[in-house]
Amino acid sequence: MSRTAVVTGAASPRGIGRATALLLASQGWNIGILDIEPGDSLTSEIVGTYNVKAHAVQADVSNEPQVIAAIDELEAALPPLAALANIAGVSSPVPYLELTSDEWHRVININLNGVHYVTHRVAESMVRHGYGRIVSVSSTSAQLGGGTYSKTPYSVAKAGVIGLTRALARELGPFGITVNAVAPGPIDTDIMGGPLTPERRAALVDGLLTTRLGQPQDIASAIAFLLSDQSAYITGHTLNADGGLYMH
Repeated sequence: MSRTAVVTGAASPRGIGRATALLLASQGWNIGILDIEPGDSLTSEIVGTYNVKAHAVQADVSNEPQVIAAIDELEAALPPLAALANIAGVSSPVPYLELTSDEWHRVININLNGVHYVTHRVAESMVRHGYGRIVSVSSTSAQLGGGTYSKTPYSVAKAGVIGLTRALARELGPFGITVNAVAPGPIDTDIMGGPLTPERRAALVDGLLTTRLGQPQDIASAIAFLLSDQSAYITGHTLNADGGLYMH
């Protein structure tokens, strides 16, 4: 059966979303891209390379009417929506005592409310089909209270993603839908505040049990596994893909 995976935040050239969209396409998934930036070049690459269908829509995940319209468009353009990877997010390195109300709400709205808005709309379609796989990107910041790059509102939002994941696993399980999260450690993407200096890279690796930083493909692999039929008995789980940061 031809199925579609929706990937949010896939347009960034060095991001986890793009790596995930390409990996899923290589596995035969049709791809729906939802991003605040244009995703047309990525859809062209996916269609040309992997011979699957792909369609991109622009929407701000923190704007629920935009999200609903975007998912409606993806659903009309592609085969049934069977998987969702919630990857869109923003970083926030602002210290707590310097935090403004605007920055708090910006981070919560994109990193937590946005996950809810997209998931709620996609879940409606999944329930009708009696099948679905949902994976959202949290962070080891949620478990450690920061300690990576971003600080309080980011950690709070990513902890909320874990709580949302567990609650949805309970509510959506009877409809044949699994819901899981992936918690990355430090990943070499622009969300870390731009390209890493050798010194900063070495300092980050020093806090890990592995000898290198994570790459977007490392997280894409974890997401793809949790969206696959191989993970059918896993739900409500947060998979740490963090180079051992959390236990270190």
